[in-house]
Amino acid sequence: MNVTVRGRTRHYRTVAFDSAKNEVLLIEQRLLPHHFEIIGTKNFKETTKAIKDMIVRGAGAIGATAAYGLAQGARAFRGTDLKKFQRHVEEVYHTLKSARPTAVDPVNAMNDVRVTMSVGETVEEQQALALAAAEEFSNHDVQHCEAIGQHGAKLIRSGMKVLTHCNAGWLAFVDIGSATAPMYAAQEQGKKFHVFCDETRPRSQGATLTAWELAQQGVSHQIIADNAAGHLMQRGQIDLVIVGSDRTLGRTGEVANKIGTYTKAVLAKRHGIPFYVAIPLSTIDWNMKSGFDIPIEERDASEVLGAWGVTSKGKREYVRVANPGSGAFNAGFDVTPAELITGIITPAGIFKPKELWSKRKQLGHACCLINK
Repeated sequence: MNVTVRGRTRHYRTVAFDSAKNEVLLIEQRLLPHHFEIIGTKNFKETTKAIKDMIVRGAGAIGATAAYGLAQGARAFRGTDLKKFQRHVEEVYHTLKSARPTAVDPVNAMNDVRVTMSVGETVEEQQALALAAAEEFSNHDVQHCEAIGQHGAKLIRSGMKVLTHCNAGWLAFVDIGSATAPMYAAQEQGKKFHVFCDETRPRSQGATLTAWELAQQGVSHQIIADNAAGHLMQRGQIDLVIVGSDRTLGRTGEVANKIGTYTKAVLAKRHGIPFYVAIPLSTIDWNMKSGFDIPIEERDASEVLGAWGVTSKGKREYVRVANPGSGAFNAGFDVTPAELITGIITPAGIFKPKELWSKRKQLGHACCLINK
C-alpha cells in the first residue's frame, strides 16, 4: 500500500525481511495512526515477542512474520550437524507458535516452510530453502488478497454504506488486506461508497488502523462506536458487512474473528443485511471440527480498563478509564456460526460457509493440512 509520511509517498509491505541483517522488518502498529515507524527484530525470540505484543497483528501479517521468524531462527544456527539443527528448528517453531493461539495462519505458514526445508540435504541448504519458502508465503499472501479484492468488488455498488470490524486491511496482511481488498478494488473501478469503521474496543484497531488506512487511500469513511452499528442498521444506513477472520473452519464454516464480530453478525441477520467474511487460504483450518475447540486468546485486563493515546505534546501514554480496583475480562476473539454468514470471499471465489469442505481441493486443502 502507498503511505504518505511527511509529504512523501512510497509503497510499503507490512512485513518484510532483511537477509543481510537476518532481521524481520515490521511496521510498529501500536504507534499508528500518530507515528509511522519500521522496526527490525534481531532474532526469533524478538520476532515472537513482536507478535505477542501486537507490534504486528492480523492473520496474514502474523503468518508471514512467523514464516520469516522460522527462517530467521534457522539461519541463525551455526554448525553442520543436521540433527542438532532440526532440534533447534523445532524449538523456534514452538516458540513462534505459542505467540498468538487463536490465529491458524502462523501454523499453516510455518508448516509450509518446514515442508520446503525438508528437501534440503544439508543445514545450509535447509536454511536457504526456509527463507525462500517464507518469501513465497509472503508473496502468496499478497496474491490471495488481490484475488479476494477482485471477487469481492462485485458485492460493492456505488452509493453503498459498508460496515467493517477491527482491521482486516493492509496492516493485517502483507499488503492490500482481506476485508478491505474488495473496497480498494471497488475504488479502483471508480465506485463511490462509504465505510463505517467500528472502533473495535478494547484496542481500537478500527479507529486507529482501519481509519488510518482508508484515509491514506482516500476512501470515504467514518468511525463509529462499537454499539452504534445496530442503530445504523435499524435505520437502513448499512447495506453490507465485510469482516476478516483469524481462523475459519473448513469442515463447518465457523469463523473466529476479533471480539464483537459475532454481535455484528447477529445484528446483520436480524436486519437482513448481507454479512461476508474475507479470507486468504492460509486462514482455513481443515482439521478442527467445532468452533468451540478454537483456542480463544484472553489478553491483559489493562486493555479493557484503560486506553493508549497521544497527548497534546505528542507523547504516547496509557490512561486508566475504569473504576479503580475493578478487574476485567478480555477475550480477544469470538466465533460466528455458519448460519449467520452470507458468504466467504476467498481467492478462489465466494462460497457459502457450508460449501468450504466440498470445495476443499479448489481451496488448497492439500497444502494447508496441519502436520502433513
